[in-house]
Amino acid sequence: MLAYEFMRTAFMAAFLVSLVCGPVGWFLVLRGQSFASHALAHVGFAGAAAALLVGMPALAGFGGGAVLGGVAMGLAGQRALGRDVVIGLVLSLALGVGALCLHFLTRSAGAATSLLFGDILGISAGTLWGLGGLSLLCLSGLAVLARPLLFASLQPDVAEARGVRLRLLDVLFLSLVALATAECAQITGVLLVFTLMIAPAAATLRLGFGPMTGMASAALLALAEAWAGLALSWQTGWPAVFWIAALGCAAFAASCLLSRLLAGRSVAVLTTP
Repeated sequence: MLAYEFMRTAFMAAFLVSLVCGPVGWFLVLRGQSFASHALAHVGFAGAAAALLVGMPALAGFGGGAVLGGVAMGLAGQRALGRDVVIGLVLSLALGVGALCLHFLTRSAGAATSLLFGDILGISAGTLWGLGGLSLLCLSGLAVLARPLLFASLQPDVAEARGVRLRLLDVLFLSLVALATAECAQITGVLLVFTLMIAPAAATLRLGFGPMTGMASAALLALAEAWAGLALSWQTGWPAVFWIAALGCAAFAASCLLSRLLAGRSVAVLTTP
């Protein structure tokens, strides 16, 4: 399998993306903003389709569109984020704009499939370097934001009283989420960003790990799912994104079962005379 250049590139791309998806997804789930990655993926889809239409790389358009969406969501605040109708309309409009741009492309069918469902086996060397740069940027930004972000996530009122600017923090974090979503979509596509961004993080949070252990575990679990998905795709001929999605759901279900077993054992120990 690794004798082929495109497979080695795919494994390296999965490694770079998983390093970012794990910790960023952990904060998304902790803050109750899991839907943000899905929303930004739809907005980024419109940007990617527009970029292809004018001859630019899809990753650049995806990242630019998603960052603009992230800044807008951060400025809107939590009150606007809770309006399901508004969010649904914006997502529908973004998909519509993306569909319009793809309509004018001569290679619209292949481009639409790659954007919506990913094309990890078709990642080029140039795109790989772009993913590496985005990973470095996201991890550096998250390292700077981690302490105030954790404080604001757990105790927002106290954090604001201590001088933490929550609105600015939201804008910066959602901008990071937008870049991470742009990376993740190169593997999973727009429609399945949840599989690599949210599922590993949700599974580790169910187990009650601390912040550092939780983020590291989420990154390792995302990497294991991505690499196992590629290997299973090679063996079966089925799409890698299907296996990644299936493994993500299985990991989350296993974490739910394990957390219940551990909770039941703790209760049994406490009630034993």
